[in-house]
Amino acid sequence: QVQLVESGGGLVQPGGSLRLSCAASGSIFSPYAMGWYRQAPGKQREYVASITSGGIIDYANSVKGRFTISRDSAKITVYLQMDSLKREDTAVYYCWVSYGGKHYWGQGTQVTVTS
Repeated sequence: QVQLVESGGGLVQPGGSLRLSCAASGSIFSPYAMGWYRQAPGKQREYVASITSGGIIDYANSVKGRFTISRDSAKITVYLQMDSLKREDTAVYYCWVSYGGKHYWGQGTQVTVTS
């Protein structure tokens, strides 16, 4: 069974930065993909970014150039460095991993961008 534990959310002013982390536990072997979705109040969950075990990276257009996804393969951990944050980035951020034909989700971490 795969479990994901997220950390790093919080309150930040516009233009500020936050770094999210997501550590996976359980038996995960390549190939797999990890990444982030987010859900703002009253909106559907939307894709943010992903990285594969082979290092292929992808971003949503809304965060490209501001967010950076990275991973620690040995720890099966994915990070999301969020810079130049905007109010519209306010959401619950969910980590996910796709492995063995299944998707697993973290519990979510709140990111609030406000002055």
